[in-house]
Amino acid sequence: MAQTAAPPAVLQPETAAGSSGSRFLRACLRLPVDRTPVWFLRQAGRYMPEYRAVRRHHTLLDICRTPALAAEVTITAAERLGVDAAIIFADLLLPLTPMGLDFQFVVDEGPRILAPIRTAAQARALRTDRTEELMYVARAIEIVARHFVGTPKPALSLPKDLALKGTGFSPSVGKGALKGTGFDLKGTGFSPSVGTAFSNGALAPEGNQDQLGIIGFCGAPFTLASYMIEGGSSRNYIETKRLMYASQPATEPGAPGLASETWDSSRKPTGSESPDSSAWPILMEKLVTVLADYAAQQVAAGAEVIQVFDSWAGALSPTDYRAYVLAPTTDLIRRIRALGVPVIYFGVDTASLLPAMRDTTADVIGLDWRTPLDQAWRTLGHSVAVQGNLDPIALFAPPEVLHARVAEVLAAAAGRPGHIFNLGHGIVPTTPVEAVLAVVRQIKSTTP
Repeated sequence: MAQTAAPPAVLQPETAAGSSGSRFLRACLRLPVDRTPVWFLRQAGRYMPEYRAVRRHHTLLDICRTPALAAEVTITAAERLGVDAAIIFADLLLPLTPMGLDFQFVVDEGPRILAPIRTAAQARALRTDRTEELMYVARAIEIVARHFVGTPKPALSLPKDLALKGTGFSPSVGKGALKGTGFDLKGTGFSPSVGTAFSNGALAPEGNQDQLGIIGFCGAPFTLASYMIEGGSSRNYIETKRLMYASQPATEPGAPGLASETWDSSRKPTGSESPDSSAWPILMEKLVTVLADYAAQQVAAGAEVIQVFDSWAGALSPTDYRAYVLAPTTDLIRRIRALGVPVIYFGVDTASLLPAMRDTTADVIGLDWRTPLDQAWRTLGHSVAVQGNLDPIALFAPPEVLHARVAEVLAAAAGRPGHIFNLGHGIVPTTPVEAVLAVVRQIKSTTP
């Protein structure tokens, strides 16, 4: 697979953050901050009554694909909680549709892929030239960025292979941002706050340095591939690993480094190999192409940081991660960093993968709650920022227990520059909103 030129190993922090960058962005770059920044995975979700009011009238995909509504859900959650960053409301699987793979959400089951990928022929048939169909996410980010930042981000000069060719996209949508979206809020019982200050219990920003960071996101190649191959969620990832193992590994088993030059989707199977041995590298290459373009759209629209979700990477052994997943993941992260923004790389149950995850060149590694934060950071050599890592179920604990668990995470970080407080996974639907607000209040009252 052709590799883009790698950016410097470390972004130029003061340039990337600016002289008065948000504390969230500064923490991503391991710059000093006045206090620990905080936001939450799945901070816009069913635990919030405002979000449930919208879902009574619209499906998840309707919200994702309607810029005005996706922006409003994003803004409402960030302002209601008073957090330091707003992550755009979207879904990991959105890029599958322009690739030619239809999916739907089934009640009490989750996403279902209608025609799972199981052969090299199916992988070759996937499209990489229709990423412009995802521009609704970028348009939602424009609305969010205008709301929080005030002025649109200047248009970026993108690398040639990441240019938004034929999209008709302008990084500034002007005053008509909500016009022509095809969305009507009438009758929903929901009053948009886009362009206005949010009140009614919000923990408002305290000053100019409290400008909210804008986060875009995409799925990682392995996690999206697992959905595409399994046909939905999985416990054992049998079909995914079967297709993965049929391919030539990018590194020899046990090798500590990254040999991306051996990861070649054009290599022909030898006589002893399965006809579908090329399926995995083809799938990885196409996912990296689409996800890099998708991330470029979001950055051009105003995203200051991109989070790459590798939700299911914890299903892999360290050997398999390095052999089959590290190379394409690193390629994607390098392409995103080449846009001039930091990358957060997050996986679940990935304590054994942390050294390999560091090798992706991500600026921030997201930690789940299973490993103490100080231990995980030491494993990473304190060479990257970290995000996390409160157990999301601690939000159901009595106030004194929750307070102690938050304090434990902060103590583990020890005031070291580069810690972003978050959960070790997403907020679950029945979480009490007041518990989330209590965490924010505690973070804001604690100085490094």
